[in-house]
Amino acid sequence: MNAPGARALAAPLQRSIPAWADALGVALVGALQTLCHVHTGAWPLHLAAIALLAWRVAVATPRRAALLGFAFGVAWLAAGTWWLFVSMHRYGGLPAPLAIAAVAALSAALSLYLAAAMGLHARWRAGPAWRRSLLFAALWLLAELARGVVFTGFPWVASGYAYVDAPLAGLAPWLGVYGIGFAAAALAAFIAEHLVAPGQVGRAGVAPRDLGAGGAAGAAAPPAAVADPRARAAAASRPAPLRARVLPPVVAGVGVLALGVVAGLPTFSAPSGRLSVSLLQGNVPQEEKFAQEHVGNALAWTARALHAARGELVVGPETVIPLLPQQLEPAFWDELFAPFRSGTRAALLGAPMGSEAEGYTNSALGVSMASARQPGGVYRYDKHHLVPFGEFIPTGFKWFTRLMNIPLGDFNRGPLGAPAFAVGAERVAPNICYEDLFGEELAVHFVEGREAPTILANLSNIGWFGRTVAVEQHLQISRMRTLELERPMLRATNTGTTAVIDHRGVVTARLEPFTQGVLDASVEGRTGTTPFAWWAGRLDLWPLWLVGAALALLLRGRSSR
Repeated sequence: MNAPGARALAAPLQRSIPAWADALGVALVGALQTLCHVHTGAWPLHLAAIALLAWRVAVATPRRAALLGFAFGVAWLAAGTWWLFVSMHRYGGLPAPLAIAAVAALSAALSLYLAAAMGLHARWRAGPAWRRSLLFAALWLLAELARGVVFTGFPWVASGYAYVDAPLAGLAPWLGVYGIGFAAAALAAFIAEHLVAPGQVGRAGVAPRDLGAGGAAGAAAPPAAVADPRARAAAASRPAPLRARVLPPVVAGVGVLALGVVAGLPTFSAPSGRLSVSLLQGNVPQEEKFAQEHVGNALAWTARALHAARGELVVGPETVIPLLPQQLEPAFWDELFAPFRSGTRAALLGAPMGSEAEGYTNSALGVSMASARQPGGVYRYDKHHLVPFGEFIPTGFKWFTRLMNIPLGDFNRGPLGAPAFAVGAERVAPNICYEDLFGEELAVHFVEGREAPTILANLSNIGWFGRTVAVEQHLQISRMRTLELERPMLRATNTGTTAVIDHRGVVTARLEPFTQGVLDASVEGRTGTTPFAWWAGRLDLWPLWLVGAALALLLRGRSSR
């Protein structure tokens, strides 16, 4: 369809809803769908939210489509990560207006990717519904990859996490969380093309903008109608028969969801043995964690819980020892680790390491009879993927971190794919805090199959974010990693959720958040490599980048708006 004809179609649809109301509507939906990252059984709501965005973008000019993508993205991120305000204001001491502005600025900056994707979709959208839907999904994929990778990435509440309890979760060991997001976006866009905007789909399954001299519908139209854009627009806007609108998305929905179920049937791992574990949850309020007058009580509880624990492996949270080694008496460390230097039991605890001269690291220390052969008699894992502003200061932002009171705010980075901690016949690979958002980095552990971990362990302190949805969101993220890699995950956290997740993403044991206690459970280690672990460990996310870019370039049509 030529440009005047497309504008003739789009203009009435846009005039019926002012730009500000259109943006507000998609923003409300963008915020609402973040509920699915906590209540994962509500995944159809997430699918409907993407479908609504696809519908509004489908009848928008590129400029308005970019505005809609931006509004959806800002609301999505602000509603999904508003708890960053708690860490910056309540615990970091940043004035409330500045903390609000910081969350808003971060949400806005990261939403530019989705804005660009939606603008390009409106400009390139052409051809039959399946083609337009795949184009939408390809651009959605590229936007999510950019948010998750560029400038170290921040993939929290990535769309795929909403489907951890959906049939699409079966795609996780093949394509990972971004692949699930791609499939969901394609299905949502296809539904939107047929159901939500019936006037935009002709009986032949083509959009009004495709009606013209080159289209099948245009070829069948009378010459006068083809010559008159208004006549073409009127003819194309007539609703297609109900069956033509309902049947294709129903078939597509059943097919895509069935594909997810079938993809989840194969198993790529086998049992390696069982291990009894004890996971510590100290529930130390964040305002007390590094306060000198409270550290002694916290350390005493940790020591008692560690020594009384019954598991073959005892895991403590991130910075469960909140002081540097040189700030504690050598006798403290000797007494703390003495029960694990002989026999079959082992301990893995979070602690800061280093000095002002050599720099600091956010680390996990492992002690067992086997660790006596390592330097200092202790296994050490240093966190690789650091949190911007919390653990390292991006160039040009020292002024911002000076406004906050965050201890040890500039860490050194540990190596990627560090060796696992041997516990009997099992190999336990630690990751700290939000490192488990990056499945492609955890997949590096699986490149050397014989040394691949049999168990993953996440050590976290979500106390920075108070009693918020961050606790449950992080649990769902860990569940997705177990599906991608077919490895169980042990979660030892300060305030919650301390849990054991099996290789199928099922939470088999957990402690109530914001309580003090020890979780005693059993975990089954696994060997083997999923397709996702194989390609992501070797190629990072480049295959997804290439697929997204190739589809976008192949499916783009001529600009007509």
